[in-house]
Amino acid sequence: MKLLRKRDIPEEKYSNAFLGFGPEESHFVVELTYNYGVDKYDIGKGFGHFAIATEDVYKLVEDIKAKGGKITREPGPVKGGTTFIAFAQDPDGYIFELIQRGPTPEPLCHVMLRVGDLDRSIKFYEKACGMKLLRISDNPAYKYTLAMMGYAEEKETTVLELTYNYGVTEYTKGNAYAQIALSTEDVYKSAEAIRLVTQELGGKITREPGPIPGINTKITSFLDPDGWKVVFVDHSDFLKELHQEG
Repeated sequence: MKLLRKRDIPEEKYSNAFLGFGPEESHFVVELTYNYGVDKYDIGKGFGHFAIATEDVYKLVEDIKAKGGKITREPGPVKGGTTFIAFAQDPDGYIFELIQRGPTPEPLCHVMLRVGDLDRSIKFYEKACGMKLLRISDNPAYKYTLAMMGYAEEKETTVLELTYNYGVTEYTKGNAYAQIALSTEDVYKSAEAIRLVTQELGGKITREPGPIPGINTKITSFLDPDGWKVVFVDHSDFLKELHQEG
């Protein structure tokens, strides 16, 4: 990844760094947030990992080791499958799955979250976020089912991996992982649509639509039925923010 930009928001007492494999206008990125004076967080049990696609997982693992990184699973085939993967852990404890696959325009390929009711979560992200169910994979031998949700095929863009572990309906969230951010043409209309979905499936609006203090980009935020936070960002405002900082 490359550092794309940094910003400091003294009014809200935090700083951000945005990292990714391409410009924010066209790529999914990781937002790292430092809250003034806070140096430790609890990741909890619900957040799974970020995933990065690579054409050679063995070479990537060696590169990570050479730079002092921590590998928590050596490269090899996934349990019950043929895809070659490995896992790495960053200094703050976040897990990255490294997946061997062919060339892709978006190496930051998915974010994995654990959920307590897979069918409910699929319906929520379809209705509240306009995502499509790309595929479902059930693995009875290891007692889990996963659903891949997104706006395009997995090899084309970043997707959301929802994982249901048999019989587990709740997870601790901790206070480290924050949110997924998506763009929208109108945060006010999006908030009204989300409100209707939360009444049907659960979740709630946590921030009414409006500008962020100190930035003026309009957003709205909400929780899904499992308590995972999603933020909708006004697309035009976001582009203005990028150009102003650039």
